[in-house]
Amino acid sequence: MKRTTKIITINSINQIPSLEEIRKIPRTKALKIIFENSVQNQRESIGQNFKKQLQGFQVGIHLLNPEINIAKLITDQEIEEHQLFFENCAKDYRELGEKLIFKLAEQLKITINLDCPWITFNQFLRNNKQAGKFEEWRYFFHGFHCGFENKKTGQMIEVPLVFGLEFGDLDPYFFTNFIKSTPHYKPLPVKIYEDYADGVRINEKMLSLGKFEHINSNFKNHTGIVVTDREKIEIKEYIPEEQTTKRKFSFWKFIGLKF
Repeated sequence: MKRTTKIITINSINQIPSLEEIRKIPRTKALKIIFENSVQNQRESIGQNFKKQLQGFQVGIHLLNPEINIAKLITDQEIEEHQLFFENCAKDYRELGEKLIFKLAEQLKITINLDCPWITFNQFLRNNKQAGKFEEWRYFFHGFHCGFENKKTGQMIEVPLVFGLEFGDLDPYFFTNFIKSTPHYKPLPVKIYEDYADGVRINEKMLSLGKFEHINSNFKNHTGIVVTDREKIEIKEYIPEEQTTKRKFSFWKFIGLKF
């Protein structure tokens, strides 16, 4: 089911829908409020008030156009009712991520650093192997992830590289994209319209239910979220080795002789 958008154009503050009316809007519909010239100067303050009052909604104040866009996000009740589905998706994400990254390492003929895989793959961010293909997958290294897309099915997954051998970190946006692009999940038991914002709510609710938990990464002050029911893996903090070494003085080089 596609989301439709209801558009309201206003030239008076009195024409703005009440909070109660907005809260009744189903997730299958979005609301766009267009501000005419006479009320454009109040758009920012109205939008900020909506953000404070409309918990569980995404409120977007457009930077250029005189409009505010409002959409209801996935609810706690929906997430709780489908917690087993999201838990299994997280397990699938973890399993597929580990499988793909080791297959890619084999394809590239490299050995993964078991403490911090990012050390191994970081070299590909700076050469012509940043992107490529193997089997039925395209891959692309970027930041702390390696993205994969299946050329046949369109399935997408972003494999994290900074949690040791734990490849199940659930970035909200990447996790919902994985769910929506995985063929055997379709039709989804619950709709996901806002990839990032719905993903944040899914993670937060699953954390509160104890189905997901926080983990530290290889880098200090950086954390991730993984499914709780898994084989626990030790994650070590990455401390860069000193790259500079003292140069040894050579009398023979000093006087210009070579051996």
